[in-house]
Amino acid sequence: MKTLKLTPGAVTLAQLGTIYWQEASVVLDPSCRDVVEHAAHAIAAAAAGDEPVYGVNTGFGKLASMKIEKADTATLQRNLILSHCCGVGEPISRRHTRLMMALKLMSLGRGASGVRWSLIELLQDMLAKGVTPVIPAQGSVGASGDLAPLAHMTAVVIGEGVAEYQGETMPGAKALAKAGLSPIALGPKEGLAFINGTQFSTAFALSGLFEAWRAAGSALITSSISTDAIMGSTAPLQPEIHALRGHRGQIIAAETMRALLADSEIRESHREGDTRVQDPYCIRCQPQVTGAAMDVLRQAAVTLEIEANAATDNPLVLSQAGLIVSGGNFHAEPVGFAADMIALAVSEIGAIAQRRIALMVDPTLSHDLPPFLTPDPGLNSGFMIAEVTTAALMSENKHLANPCVTDSTPTSANQEDHVSMAAHGARRLMRMVKNLNAILGVELLCGAQGVEFRAPLKTSAPLQRVIDRLRQDSAALAEDRYLAPDLEIAASLVADGTIIVAAGLDLPELNA
Repeated sequence: MKTLKLTPGAVTLAQLGTIYWQEASVVLDPSCRDVVEHAAHAIAAAAAGDEPVYGVNTGFGKLASMKIEKADTATLQRNLILSHCCGVGEPISRRHTRLMMALKLMSLGRGASGVRWSLIELLQDMLAKGVTPVIPAQGSVGASGDLAPLAHMTAVVIGEGVAEYQGETMPGAKALAKAGLSPIALGPKEGLAFINGTQFSTAFALSGLFEAWRAAGSALITSSISTDAIMGSTAPLQPEIHALRGHRGQIIAAETMRALLADSEIRESHREGDTRVQDPYCIRCQPQVTGAAMDVLRQAAVTLEIEANAATDNPLVLSQAGLIVSGGNFHAEPVGFAADMIALAVSEIGAIAQRRIALMVDPTLSHDLPPFLTPDPGLNSGFMIAEVTTAALMSENKHLANPCVTDSTPTSANQEDHVSMAAHGARRLMRMVKNLNAILGVELLCGAQGVEFRAPLKTSAPLQRVIDRLRQDSAALAEDRYLAPDLEIAASLVADGTIIVAAGLDLPELNA
């Protein structure tokens, strides 16, 4: 298993992507140890004093005015974790949990949380040895941090809760023991440091971002195949058009599609004498729509890279000023906005892809392709209902794209009277991208079928490689058959990046 050494405050999107895609382990650069331990000493001193410090020797939330005796500070932190383990729903994936743990390490490593270095070492060891807390998906409103999911993660650190180890789910203490690790009793403020923060929301927003960026690249490929299938024009891809507008995503999308369609015999066959003056928007405006979505994803990436490097618990130890101050960095509003932006981009990429599918199956618009892309229409329905399925998925994504960040509700006896809803705003992204990949998979099937109807004319070499890869697992539709497995195959070729590799597509990095 790959291990990354990270410097808190300077972690890149590329490193975060490696953690997500490869489930890499994480260790913090030892250079941050001094500032971490300095903050831990400051918290220990505050706990030994008589001055009330929130979360150190007081209750939490609405109970902050209640002073806690020095002898009870350890019990306070343990009770905090156990009482906050109130998540419900299905467990999140191992991949998401590991990214969440890595994000928590980066936040603690900023040296403003006041935790001991031994806790950082234990979290690192859990990642390295594959002890993965079982975390229910639902329960956070993204306000005073992702309290419930982070509490379930922290429960394993103290020998409670449930964890997965070597493919088996078991009590947290047993998983630690099997991995040769020992739980650690929490000291002053340490429980609060672990559960205050945006790491659950940020992990899901990042995963949605990474998956959506891959889908955007796949959409440029499937849309190029669709363009050739309906014998669409490449004139709207001319670079001067896009330079005159100036949007980077639009320019890159057009450039990518030009390269994918270069030297297509199908395209060259109708440069002259084509009676159509213009293609429908779903063909003509592909760079403007998919490119704009790519720009939105890049904007979200900037926010999420900053958040991944942030200290987001409360109170924070301001070492240079010698202060321990309560603030609101746990509020996940930036993550909520980023998640809403990603959702909009995902929805729009799917919306225009669905219209291309509808175009290809409609004989009045597809430039002489057979109805529903079947060689024997009437007896066979071809891709008729596959198109209907994409309409259903497109509509579902439209509903899911409604903003979550505007849906605040008061919690915790009105102490937390404005919340971000970033957690489910980010968590819905995986469902949306799965829907998008299915839409693009159907477009791949329809586009390939359409291109093959243009024989003996051939498409470009990159697009033909994509079609050849599809045909390894899904044969052309000569007559009706049980089609659901083909839709699943095509969606998986989109989701795992197979068609990007087949096309030789080299998209720029999100932060490039």
